[in-house]
Amino acid sequence: MKKMILGLCMTTVLAIGIAGCATQKDLEAVQAREKAIAAQADQAAQDAENAKMAADEAIAKANEALARAEEAEQRANERERIAAEKERMAEEKAKAADEMFKKSMKK
Repeated sequence: MKKMILGLCMTTVLAIGIAGCATQKDLEAVQAREKAIAAQADQAAQDAENAKMAADEAIAKANEALARAEEAEQRANERERIAAEKERMAEEKAKAADEMFKKSMKK
């Protein structure tokens, strides 16, 4: 009886041990999942690199546009200054002409 119980216990322990161990298929499935995850990680890293390059290009274009806008603003300010100077000179000439006209009218 004791031998029979001991045999059943040993068989049960052996069955539990075998059932608890990973089979070759289980290991292959885990390796396949690992490879898939690694491929996804590589793709994500590549996508991130591409996005970074696109962002860097966009920043460079924005900086160029900003520089062009600043240059255009400087040119506009210069033109405005020149126009104001011309207007001042025209007013001075008109004033001088008006004074000459008044002098000629006094005579």
